[in-house]
Amino acid sequence: MPFCLTILATFTVLGILQVLLGGNTASIKLFWVLFILLFPVVGLIIYCLAGIDYRNPRAFNHLHGKAVEQLKKEITPEQARAWFTDKDLDKVPEAYQPLAKLLLSCGEGNKVYADNSFEIITSGLRKRELLLEDIRNAKHFIHLEYFRFGNDKAGKEVRDLLYQKVAEGVEVCYLNDNIMGRVIPRSYYRDMRHHGMNVVPYTHIRMGFRQWLMRINCQNHRKILVIDGKVAYAGGMNLNDNYFYKWRDTHLRITGPIIARLHASFMDSWIGSGGTFRYPLNEYIPQAYPQQEAPFKNKLMQVAVSAPEFPFPTAQLAYEWVLNNARRYAYIQTPYLVPPDSLLDALKSAAMRGVDVQLMLPKEVDTPFMGPTNRAYYAECMQAGVRLFERGGEFIHAKTLVADDGLSIIGGSNLDCRSLDINSENDTFIYDEETAQANKEIFLKEMALCEELSLPAWQASRTVLQRLSSAFLRLFSSLL
Repeated sequence: MPFCLTILATFTVLGILQVLLGGNTASIKLFWVLFILLFPVVGLIIYCLAGIDYRNPRAFNHLHGKAVEQLKKEITPEQARAWFTDKDLDKVPEAYQPLAKLLLSCGEGNKVYADNSFEIITSGLRKRELLLEDIRNAKHFIHLEYFRFGNDKAGKEVRDLLYQKVAEGVEVCYLNDNIMGRVIPRSYYRDMRHHGMNVVPYTHIRMGFRQWLMRINCQNHRKILVIDGKVAYAGGMNLNDNYFYKWRDTHLRITGPIIARLHASFMDSWIGSGGTFRYPLNEYIPQAYPQQEAPFKNKLMQVAVSAPEFPFPTAQLAYEWVLNNARRYAYIQTPYLVPPDSLLDALKSAAMRGVDVQLMLPKEVDTPFMGPTNRAYYAECMQAGVRLFERGGEFIHAKTLVADDGLSIIGGSNLDCRSLDINSENDTFIYDEETAQANKEIFLKEMALCEELSLPAWQASRTVLQRLSSAFLRLFSSLL
């Protein structure tokens, strides 16, 4: 027994030293130290699975080095310069030059691309219509990376059409977030492979214990689809019934040079997860990325990709910059409000200096813990002057920001610690007044479905049990 206690004490001390030497914030470090001390065995196991900070060069090279080497080997310098252009950065409006450079510093692939066209999709039925037609028109390849690909009506409709395209000779590669996708039977993915789809799990022990450990708590929350290098989809909508028929979300159908960034992100994730392509990578790069007819044309865009092994939390830093530099307003839609302390401070300080900060959140949340956790932050935000609106009707899953009639963000990152610090995400930044005004109009139009919360009424309505449950769940915000 003394020997066992000695071993346990040794591992506890080593675990606490790892926490203290890691790169997390002081509040997160304090949480893990207390958790390990209170629950030595369970705490150490959970910390190893969910708490280690991997933002360091060794972790990055381990997960992305293979993709970088293959890109260097199979893509000519001329193609690389065309694919990852530097010529459009100076076109960003002066007010947003620091933001564009910040995103570039977070990831050298986060280039700015001009001359893009897109449609803002706010209806699942509209995405279904556009997506199925684009898949039918595919000639060479369909590469997709989705957090959820449902075993339901919507998912099977897309899947069966992909089977048809495989039979026509089109290469179909699907990167599956198998951790959250475990609710879908394995037979569903086996059937995909049987029909010729190339399906690769984002996380698998076959890729090595280190990769498995680094990704076991990291969800691949991206939603990217690229068809023939000519059209791409990105945003908040997955492929299942909730997104096609039930929920309210925002997505983009894109044509133009920005597709290069989305496709490069997919290739990186695919190769890093053990996936292979039918052809050398240079054969997937078109000579040009022509625009198609769309509601918004000739727009300046930047896709920011983030992951827990990247040097910095890209989306978090970007949101904080926008809030810290907003002059007139910042309107945000998010299903989850569980922000890191620095982002919470940015929300509050923007409102306190007179910026009209409005957050639109769902009245009813889709998971049991997130509703009470969201509400743990309401009073603090309202005290600082942030205006909160709960939207009734269908669950709103959109992740958007519009600020000062100049910037729009449409992406997959929620305003919670998991999205901003743990998950793999991608968000699209659009530097354009017309787009900002359109997104602002979408936001304001949905106010008809919202109820604005007032601080006195909110505080009076909260029972002691509700306050306690929210405060308790807030302690675990970095894990939810």
